[in-house]
Amino acid sequence: MSCESNKKELPVTVYETSKSGNQLTEITDLAKVSNADITTIVKLDTDKKYQRITGFGGAFTESSAYLLNQLGKENRNKIIEAYFSTKGANYSLTRTHMNSCDFSLSQYSYSPVVDDMELEHFTIEDDMDDLIPMIKDAMATSENGFKIFASPWTAAPWMKDNNEWVGGKLLPKYYDTWALFFSKYVDAYKEQGIDIWGFTVENEPHGNGNNWESMHFTPDEMTNFVMNHLGPKLEADGHGDKIILGYDQNRAGLKEWVDSMYKNEETSKYFDGSAIHWYESTYKIFADELQYAHNKAPNKLLIETEGCVDSEVPAWKDDNWYWSKEATDWGWDWASEEEKYLHPKYAPVNRYARDIIGCLNNWVDGWVDWNMVLDRQGGPNWFENWCAAPVIVDPNADEVYFTPLYYVMAHFSKYIRPGAEVIGVENSNKALQVTAAQNPDGTIAVVVFNEGETEQNFSLSLKEKSIYIPINAQALQTIIIPTN
Repeated sequence: MSCESNKKELPVTVYETSKSGNQLTEITDLAKVSNADITTIVKLDTDKKYQRITGFGGAFTESSAYLLNQLGKENRNKIIEAYFSTKGANYSLTRTHMNSCDFSLSQYSYSPVVDDMELEHFTIEDDMDDLIPMIKDAMATSENGFKIFASPWTAAPWMKDNNEWVGGKLLPKYYDTWALFFSKYVDAYKEQGIDIWGFTVENEPHGNGNNWESMHFTPDEMTNFVMNHLGPKLEADGHGDKIILGYDQNRAGLKEWVDSMYKNEETSKYFDGSAIHWYESTYKIFADELQYAHNKAPNKLLIETEGCVDSEVPAWKDDNWYWSKEATDWGWDWASEEEKYLHPKYAPVNRYARDIIGCLNNWVDGWVDWNMVLDRQGGPNWFENWCAAPVIVDPNADEVYFTPLYYVMAHFSKYIRPGAEVIGVENSNKALQVTAAQNPDGTIAVVVFNEGETEQNFSLSLKEKSIYIPINAQALQTIIIPTN
């Protein structure tokens, strides 16, 4: 609602999630703010248009899908609807894994037969019990639909130089076989009624400290594989429309990868964009690297494909934990002294809100969370690599806990829709973090984050209209401005 005391008032609807207990709650009491209280001016400029949004969402993992199957029907449906219905977060961009990953129950491959060069024994049997039913239920629930891209953590050990699930490189003699693997995956999922939008070439090609499934590429090795094998194979098999995202690891290393991928027209032909993660720091945005990647290839996608509060056992039904800086960044424990600034003790809510806003203000067009559902331990995970997720469940008690992270994701995914364009914002107060986008239907979504411990008031203006808005301490708001 708008404040009647404002001249040329800007009509808005305000939703807030806060440490004080709001959960996407509509804020209607705006009239208490007067001009005398205003020190912060936020001005929107729809004449300045930046990137077009691909979407927001999370990942379908075997761990999440398995947990859903352990719940009663009512709670299973509740979670699917919370993520994919228009009444819920309405996720529009999702990820899944090809072969197993750390958030699988065991290690497996769709190509189990050694030296099966033509992949005659290719099978997605391991996905049939849990993963595919979860995806199908999400598809049935989603009115607007969503994109899904797939990422491999590793090829089967027999294709690699170390013959192991962890580490090693793809042997050159299997480059064509591995390219065929992607094509067969598209066909196999299509047979299940699931359209794959695209791929990342390799999850974390630098590796993960040789802890769980991984396979190493240098930038030039990945570019060669895509340019001479994966791209041509997908094209030849009628899958040339599938999106290919290169890199798929931490933003700090982005420059050397885009330099290789976008070296010239030939190298960049099959790459549709770059995929990035946040684990180098959940505090620093790496704006210079994001700007560099955009300037290197302005028409290519730039998508955050994974981020989570990792190496943590999540709190159960304790919202304050998610607002607490003592839910510490794992990097704080091992980072060198000169790099500890990248890993301050920092609240999970702050990490998500700060990062998504920062990404949107630096050309990122999509942001995908990691697991949608985990248990009270932060698993299941065969490596015991515990992490938090927006929804935590206790399958033994058939209980569900929607953490504050769920509401943070919904602030973006529900209100900034695919095809929206990020617009110009002038913000006079660095204590407030702000981004804005205009949706295809003309509505504007403004997201404001106040991570400070005092309430703030600000003036929001668009052209000749404005309104005064209060935001609670430690709160995230999405403000919707209707079409004229």
